[in-house]
Amino acid sequence: MNRRIRSTALLGTAVVLGGAVLAGCSSDSSPSSVASSAAAAVQSKASELASAASGLASSAASAVASAEAAASSAVAAVKGGLDADEDVELGDPVTGSDGRTDVPITVTNHASQGYRYTLQIDFEDASGNRLDTVVVNVPEVAAGASAQATARSNRTLSGDVKVSVARALRY
Repeated sequence: MNRRIRSTALLGTAVVLGGAVLAGCSSDSSPSSVASSAAAAVQSKASELASAASGLASSAASAVASAEAAASSAVAAVKGGLDADEDVELGDPVTGSDGRTDVPITVTNHASQGYRYTLQIDFEDASGNRLDTVVVNVPEVAAGASAQATARSNRTLSGDVKVSVARALRY
């Protein structure tokens, strides 16, 4: 998202500067007044783009907070669940044509009876910042058996996305 914001800011600045240059070439105005006008336009556009970037960042933070709240509620609803991190293996994340990220999950039940699983999967950027989180419910997996599932991000994620198991419960 930061790349997109920077690209938009650079494109906006280039458009404003290009317009100022053209205005300076076709106008009878003095070079200093054209430069002042261009500087004011660039400053105005930069302020506008910074405001838009701030809005995007705020929106992304809000989306992550909403996903975290939903995930926490779903995991908290599991009564009597046992930690099952060792039963979960994540594959490599893949970005689909719609921009959302999918990660294959293999759940192996090492116990002597069947269990259902509730998993919270985090999607993070290269710096470890949480971009999204989802809960995946896996129906009963027989003792000694494995099951496949897929975690899908709630929204479009960009850049190098890493995944981790935030919580895994069997019950």
